[in-house]
Order: sequence, then structure tokens, then C-alpha cells
Amino acid sequence: MLFLYRLLINIIFLLSPFIIIARLLKKKEDIKRFQEKLCIFSKNRGKGKLVWFHGASVGELQSIVPILEKLDNDKKIKKILITSNTLSSSKILQKSGFKKVIHQFFPIDTNFHSKKFLNYWSPSSAFFIDSEIWPNMYLNLKEKKIPITLINGRITKKSFLRWKLFSNFSKKIFKNFSLCLSASKESKNYLIKLGATNVKFLGNLKFAQSENKEINITNNLKKSIFSRKIWCASSTHKSEEKFCGLVHKELKIKYKNLLTIIIPRHIERVNQIKDEIKNLNLKVQTYESNKKIDRDTDIYIVDSYGKTKTFYYLCKNVFLGGSLIAHGGQNPLEATRYGCNILHGPNVKNFSEIYDFLQKNKISQKLNSQKKMITLLNSLLKKKTNYKKIQYKLKLIGKQILNSTLKEIKLYL
Repeated sequence: MLFLYRLLINIIFLLSPFIIIARLLKKKEDIKRFQEKLCIFSKNRGKGKLVWFHGASVGELQSIVPILEKLDNDKKIKKILITSNTLSSSKILQKSGFKKVIHQFFPIDTNFHSKKFLNYWSPSSAFFIDSEIWPNMYLNLKEKKIPITLINGRITKKSFLRWKLFSNFSKKIFKNFSLCLSASKESKNYLIKLGATNVKFLGNLKFAQSENKEINITNNLKKSIFSRKIWCASSTHKSEEKFCGLVHKELKIKYKNLLTIIIPRHIERVNQIKDEIKNLNLKVQTYESNKKIDRDTDIYIVDSYGKTKTFYYLCKNVFLGGSLIAHGGQNPLEATRYGCNILHGPNVKNFSEIYDFLQKNKISQKLNSQKKMITLLNSLLKKKTNYKKIQYKLKLIGKQILNSTLKEIKLYL
């Protein structure tokens, strides 16, 4: 199986010029830095101890920011190499302000390139985040006796079954970990079955992400929202907007000044959503940063990317979409960091353990019908949310998980 993997990855390497050109045209690659993926390095290593962290994209790297904050002040560590696969992640790291961090793009996983990468950077230890499994890189790290740690390791049922098809190959790869810190109990069980040893579950590291700061919001938006009863439906998918519109219609009988804010997952569906809501005889308005929300607006649709945090800051009762349909739900942690009460449907398999935890701590509630959602929202709209209590709970949980994680990984730094 290793032979077939190496054959396939070499074919991909031969096709890489065409792949990179296509990605450059789509502005998914940096024209000045794409060659890093071919081990043509843009930065010098420098002298001294270097530790290496790899995460695929923005989400994975954001989860280790609290760890990087600690290591950036560790005098024994001279450099922290961060690799990722996406352009967006590199831009975020450029703004991070870390003194010791060097960012490079992860190399294509041929045997040749992984060896060249390790010979150049010579890390003392390697940390991979989430579900980043790269066979050639792992085998070459093991050959050089460089310890490999999986942080916040996540193996879904789908990926587990895929790896199980090649059980001998998976054991050859997964046994190379010196330590695996899983993101969930389910992932811990899958990692053990795939051949990993020294697997521990300390909690999901995403709970430890940095506290959210206040957001600049226009006075017009503040005035429009704070004078009304409000709730927000975020990351909604097809059919969920109509569901929320019907809920609004029922609640409006009791709350005459009710405003429902909808932030669809895919903003290209906005015109379709507007038509659905208008068919319910509800007044719709779309987001404009400097314009007030009309007093008679029922549904306010946010059709602009990057505004979700603004409305989590303003609204403390949030329904998270992708949960009433067979999508698997959305990660609720960003909303809870703003002190929001979370409502969600029954289909949250992608984040089931996080939702279970939030339910036990009375931060989230599950619904499976319009009637149940009306009941839950009615209860929440009647009282003022103690959002600072929610934030405090999460801060304590995150601190505990971070300290336990740091204690474990320090053995391999």
C-alpha cells in the first residue's frame, strides 16, 4: 500500500504545475510563495532549537494560538515553524505578532520532498493538528527519531472506515505517534483501533481559544437592535430559513417588536430566501452597514461575509443551522464565546461531543419542531441572558484543557 501511495503522490507531483496554475488563477495561491510547496524555501532557518506545528487551515491554527502564546516566550525555543496548506491561514499568521514564528507552506508529501523539508528545517519535535495525516512525512520523521504529536486529533467515522480498508498500512502510519491528544472520546477510540499508542483525551482544545474582544458597531445598527426583542439564526441551510420565518410569525403574536436576524451559510441564496420569507407575508430587509433597520422589518438577512461575530455580540439567543437537515451541524464555540445561548436541531453529528458538553452545562438546547423552538425562544426572550456567566464557564474549561495539553506536550518539546 505504501508503494501505491508513493506512486499516486508522485503522479500528483508531476501534475502540480497545472494544479498550481489553476489555483493561482483562482487566487488560492501566493504567486511569490507557492514554490515553498516544492521545498524552494523563502526563509532562513537560523540557529538554535526549532519546533514545528502543522495545521491545514485557519481553524486548525487558531486552535493552537494559546499554545503559541506560551511558547513564544519560552527562552529555550529559538524558532517556531508553522506550516499550513491555505493562503488564508498564512495571512492570519502574518498579523499574529509572534516574535519567533516562521510560516511556510506544507510541502507536497513525496518521499523526496518530505526528506528535503526535514533536512532543511531540522525540527526537534513535530506537532500535527486535527486530522493531518501525511504518510511519507511521518515515516521520515520517525526515521530521524523526531517525536510526532497529534494535537486535538480528530478522526470521523467516515475517515476511520476508510483507513480500516488498509489496516496494515494504517498501523504502519499511526504507530509513529509519540503522543496523541484526541479532540473527543470517539476520536480516541478510533485512533487506538488504527494503531496509535499513548492516546489521551483531555478535552477539545478549541475551548481554549483566545477570548473574543468587543467589535466596532455603527450607532445606527445598535439603536435598531437594542430597542427590539431579537434572536439570530446563523449558518442556515435550505429549508431552515422558512422554518425560522414560521417561528417568527408565531412569536410575533406575543412580541410585536420582534426582529429575527438570518445569516445564511451561503449568501448566494439570498434572493431565494427573500422570496420564501415574503411568501410568508413578512417584511424583509438586507444588511447595509450604515443604514438603520426599519421598525417594521420582520426578518433581517445578513448577505455579507465576515459579519457573524457582530451579530453574536449583539444577539444572545442564537439558533445554529445545518442541524435541522442532514448536514451535521456547525461548530457552536464561536457563538458561546460571545456568551450566546445556543439552540440547535437534532443533526449535530460533526460536533456531537461539544454539543453534549454544552447541553450538560445548560448553554445549548436541542429542538426538533417549530413548536419546541417557539417554546424555547419564548422562555429566552422573556429574560435577560447572563452572557458573562457563559463566558466565564467557557474560560475556566478552556484554561483547564490548555494547561493539561501544555503539560503533555512539554515532554516532547
